Amino acid sequence: MARMVDSSNGKHYYTMWQTMFEIDTKYAPIRPIGSGAYGVVCSAINQETNEKVAIKKISNVFDNRVDVLRTLRELRLLRHLRHENVLCLKDIMMPIHRRSFKDVYLVSELMDFDLHQIIKSSQPLSNDHFRYFLFQLLRGLKYLHSAGILHRDLKPGNILVNENCDLKICDFGLARTNSTKGDQFMTEYVVTRWYRAPELLLWCDNYDTSIDVWSVGCIFAELLGRKPIFPGTDSLNQLKLIVNVLGTMSYGDLEFVDNHRARKYIKSLQCTPGIPLPSMYPQVHPLAIDLLQKMLVFDPSKRISVVEALEHPYMASLYDPSANPPAQVPIDLHIDDNLGVEMIREMV
Repeated sequence: MARMVDSSNGKHYYTMWQTMFEIDTKYAPIRPIGSGAYGVVCSAINQETNEKVAIKKISNVFDNRVDVLRTLRELRLLRHLRHENVLCLKDIMMPIHRRSFKDVYLVSELMDFDLHQIIKSSQPLSNDHFRYFLFQLLRGLKYLHSAGILHRDLKPGNILVNENCDLKICDFGLARTNSTKGDQFMTEYVVTRWYRAPELLLWCDNYDTSIDVWSVGCIFAELLGRKPIFPGTDSLNQLKLIVNVLGTMSYGDLEFVDNHRARKYIKSLQCTPGIPLPSMYPQVHPLAIDLLQKMLVFDPSKRISVVEALEHPYMASLYDPSANPPAQVPIDLHIDDNLGVEMIREMV
């Protein structure tokens, strides 16, 4: 990790994973901890508070209009979210050159793992682990939904966990308000395919918070079985895998499908009784299976809600409604898609 200091502008420079970090001098990087399409993340210590944090660098954010609008929405959202099970934004580093900066640096709480790493590990997981992880995930989601927010990209990699099993939801770049109408993002790519609800796979124009519940069901099943439940190779294969497990849909189950071709495809699939979930997860607590069955329901109008899932008997030992207050106000994420890049830069 190479370092260069320029204290005259309050910044110092580190190269990690062939990426230059220009960060405030109060932060001392420790090591790189992750990278992806979103950028590079390193751990660091705030030398003023002695607190360990994570710094995410989003590089060349203005090169792609979709990426910069995604970043702006995420910044707006993170400024307002305060919940034990949602990753907390601690700082946004101000750039040296306000009108020409290219990169954005976000400082958040430092977590030890993501759920994907835990699922892939050899660490034994008990029913208490399953219940506590699911409880925290639903609890954080209830808070988001109470603010009118759909996460839309829940997956194991976006669920962070500490060694003491505290869990936090992160990555809100695809989040939207459930009141958004006519938004081009409402019908484009949302949710990594394996966790994508049937109504999204079937190109339904209107969907709501139930898409997040489906994703939670897929994540929970992956925790229970230590492998994805619906690892589709494309959208049609994804639907086929879902029907293979849940069984052939009745006409009533397809009433929500407003796309004629999509409905025709589902009806064309070979009839199957499905695979009983207890046989897929024979060692799992019956109440856990019952709750999973209620989350993985094809018709979104018949799918259990987050609040109903928290009130399920499987959660009885953990859930206290009075200890889980809703968000204080709905959050407005609407941004005029016609804004010029300089105005977007100023807003960031």
